[in-house]
Amino acid sequence: MHAKIKPLTAAKQYQQALVLYGQWHQAYDALPQPTKQEFRGLKANLYYNEACYNSLAKDRATAVAKFQGAVAAGYQNYAHASSDTDLDFIRADERFQRALLAVREKGDYRYILQQTQGYATQGGPALPAFRYQSAGEAHLAQLRKTYKLDSIAGAGTDVSQMINLMHWVHELVPHDGNHENPRLRNAQDFITVCQREKRGLNCRGLATVLNEAYLAMGFKARFIGCLPKDTADVDSHVINSVYSVSQQKWLYMDPTHDAYVMNEQGNLLSIEEVRERLLNGKPLLLNPTANWNHKQTTTKEEYLYSYMAKNLYQLETPVSSEYNAETRADGKRIEYIRLVPLSAKPQPLRAMQVNKTTLTTYATSNAAAFWQKP
Repeated sequence: MHAKIKPLTAAKQYQQALVLYGQWHQAYDALPQPTKQEFRGLKANLYYNEACYNSLAKDRATAVAKFQGAVAAGYQNYAHASSDTDLDFIRADERFQRALLAVREKGDYRYILQQTQGYATQGGPALPAFRYQSAGEAHLAQLRKTYKLDSIAGAGTDVSQMINLMHWVHELVPHDGNHENPRLRNAQDFITVCQREKRGLNCRGLATVLNEAYLAMGFKARFIGCLPKDTADVDSHVINSVYSVSQQKWLYMDPTHDAYVMNEQGNLLSIEEVRERLLNGKPLLLNPTANWNHKQTTTKEEYLYSYMAKNLYQLETPVSSEYNAETRADGKRIEYIRLVPLSAKPQPLRAMQVNKTTLTTYATSNAAAFWQKP
């Protein structure tokens, strides 16, 4: 598509470009429904690009109609649409502005986060107490010995040790978000399978490995599921929260992106602090070595202000931080606590059976209870 359009755009042959888009619409409409679902964002992008070419061609009515079509088809890239100079010809049009506002309600993730009503200052339903497995547990002790975690962590401060362990996981196993993790959900089995099959793990798997490495070294830690407001959006993320005794707070660690976050003074932040700074427009710094599989630099704008702003709407963590925490087994009970803003009107308790494992989720808006010190 790009190869055909690029020379027409350079020559300002917008009508010829629009003929191609008409053909692509027909080709998309002829696809079977499962394929359409797989490429569901394509229709919105076709309409959006048509809006741009009609705007460049000074056809106001058609450009606005095509942009409205893009919104109806699910277009959500507010940051791009709000700054795209191709649309400047129609930007003052009231119909365009209303449509752009609808995009903002769905795709401006910092704006969506800023519309939350915050958290409760206290109270809420009774919650089970968080538990952290001792480093002396046999499997954790073996993990520490097998992978020489003391050497990897180094002899520095607890913070430098935490960062070194995160680097180790990031280097050891690549991120692969397109496949399910192995059935046995613990660090040793994950690493063994990945090395044998030359495969990676999704973000939840990487966070599981890092969490058990932290526990094995005696750090209190949890992995945190970061979830969007849109419950139909399956693109969530999982990172780690590890408690630093020297800093007297939880710290944000993301092994998928080898990332930690700082304030303007260079002090490491917690997940809670990152979320608050996104809400309040305060500065955030990302470590310069943050990356995805060494193929793509992780930028602050895309990672924090878009991806994580979307996925820090609600947070979920296991009650018991331990070896093999999420491996399913007959009769096993796995409990989670989900932190949701008041505006989400949380249901206090949800339970379900999955392969004879009981999964129970307690919801709360009490941030102090969720982030209590270990």
